[in-house]
Amino acid sequence: MSYYLSINGVQVKAPASLEVAIQDIDTKASRDANGLLHRDRVAIKRKLTVKWGPLTVSECSMILKAISEQFFSCSYLDPQEGGIVTKTFYTGDRTMPFYTFNPATTEYVWQNLSADFIEQ
Repeated sequence: MSYYLSINGVQVKAPASLEVAIQDIDTKASRDANGLLHRDRVAIKRKLTVKWGPLTVSECSMILKAISEQFFSCSYLDPQEGGIVTKTFYTGDRTMPFYTFNPATTEYVWQNLSADFIEQ
């Protein structure tokens, strides 16, 4: 499966998986004496969980540098909007569990870079 993903206007290597979470942001929520929920929803935001397969050292570095700023733009296929959208995100933890050496290409390869992109 190949997913479209662009960070700061540059299309990066397609991630192995892309999960979109649609989240309601409330300032307060409470229940009344009848048990009915009353909420003050102020926004609907996205969280993208992005995971890549094997990445060369330069591909991994490019992605990590692109998401290292406090905020960055990201274009992706949004399931609710039904098309490619661009939103501003910040990133949570970024993990790269391990790397390997490919003797055929004499390159190091990072495996399974993953990050959460949280909408501003």
